[in-house]
Amino acid sequence: MLVDFSNNYFELFEFDVQFEIDIEQLDASYQSLQRVLHPDKFASAGDNERRWSMQAAGFVNEAYQTLSKPLSRATYLLKLNGISIDEETDTHMSPMFLMEQMELREALADVAQSTDPYAAVESVRKQLTASIEKTSQAFLQSSTEQKWDAARSVVREWQFLEKLKQESRVIEARLDDDA
Repeated sequence: MLVDFSNNYFELFEFDVQFEIDIEQLDASYQSLQRVLHPDKFASAGDNERRWSMQAAGFVNEAYQTLSKPLSRATYLLKLNGISIDEETDTHMSPMFLMEQMELREALADVAQSTDPYAAVESVRKQLTASIEKTSQAFLQSSTEQKWDAARSVVREWQFLEKLKQESRVIEARLDDDA
């Protein structure tokens, strides 16, 4: 099996270039490619073939990691459509969104003083999960309609939500350590 490094990640796994993909099919395709490309299969091959198998396996791993996570898949779709998300330089966000983020951050900061810190973290996490789902649906709609500027704005918000969700996991781990 030959991996074409000029293919985008969707093409590699034989998907249409779109946000919604079949994750079970992605997993099956990934496992199939890994069985064929794994460097151990090329242990007795020449240097060029071993190097190629390592590059191909790395390409497949990177493609899988990108497409298996909705946010990274959305970001990749933007990239394929020539849209940069300018993470470091773009600070423009909806004031309402920023206010919601501040409230969630404050709720996370107050977890330690809560009578039931685990319930407080879980409450914030549920809000974040609901917001992420809503954001995912907004990206789906924007990308389906090829409204890439709107899709870009959605991804920027999604990144903030995911970062907060990660922070909630860190706080919960800290609670576990302190228990």
